[in-house]
Amino acid sequence: MSKWKKITVALSIGVMMLTLAGCGGGAKQETSKPVDKKIILGFSQIGAESEWRTANTESIKASAKTAGIELKFSDAQQKQENQIKALRSFIQQKVDVIAFSPVVETGWDAVLQEAKDAKIPVILTDRSVKMSNGKADDYYVTFMGSDFVEEGRRAGKWLVDFMKKDKDPVNVVELQGTVGSAPAIDRKAGFEEILKQNTNYKIIKSQTGDFTRAKGKEVMESFLKSAKAEGQKIDVLYAHNDDMAIGAIQAIEEAGLKPGKDIIIVSIDGVKGAFEAMIAGKLNASIECSPLLGDQLMSAVKDLVAGKTIEKRIVTKESVFPADVAAKELPNRKY
Repeated sequence: MSKWKKITVALSIGVMMLTLAGCGGGAKQETSKPVDKKIILGFSQIGAESEWRTANTESIKASAKTAGIELKFSDAQQKQENQIKALRSFIQQKVDVIAFSPVVETGWDAVLQEAKDAKIPVILTDRSVKMSNGKADDYYVTFMGSDFVEEGRRAGKWLVDFMKKDKDPVNVVELQGTVGSAPAIDRKAGFEEILKQNTNYKIIKSQTGDFTRAKGKEVMESFLKSAKAEGQKIDVLYAHNDDMAIGAIQAIEEAGLKPGKDIIIVSIDGVKGAFEAMIAGKLNASIECSPLLGDQLMSAVKDLVAGKTIEKRIVTKESVFPADVAAKELPNRKY
């Protein structure tokens, strides 16, 4: 072989080795998402049962757009089977991250195992889950949202401080949220924790209003009728969300009573409608539960895709709003 042929062969071998090395490097990089490719987030929303939920959805959609994240959004219409179907669809589409606000706490074992097997991280927003094996936190990377038990406590503390009754009996009726949902379970538990310390306060009637105005009105009508038939006086209404309280206010007025005066009302969420009701003297207090989780969620999604570790529990900061601050605070409300 001539000298020039030897040089040519050597150069060819060198180029081949560089090419192979380049292929090896490319395969390794495929384990992480290319920087120029959009992050894909699959999000399953409960529905649109309240002002709060609508604001939550708008926050998530707007924040995804601003963050440059492709959002695959699904509305479960308050049915768990719809959410499970959506989560399985996200898994099949191989999204980068799945986030959802669970309709109820239980019944997620199979689908969350499927997400785990597919190595797709799951974020819980607003509501938590419980697994049959008792190890729920093995199936999601973070839960961001409010402390529902604390919200119930705050409602109870506000009520006791406001009523200032240590001995006189106080009859309370309760409009619960969706049966089996985390906020319904926890807001009831937190409220009852305070009432156990003030034994003259008694919940005489408690029923779900499904977090909707229409159902809140319907159940309150039933409470008022049965209380009248039984010779009971309703002193307080505790509603697990503002929308049910607003529906109940209509029922109370139609019964010829004055909401906020004849029946003291405390509810949870802090939506604009609640502030308007407080200004009108028909609602006495609203415990804040912020739906504006969009920016927080998108930040967590980006961190996960970048391989960063995030906090297992992210609690939103919230306040208590009695009626006397409603007029001042209303212009500041974003939902």
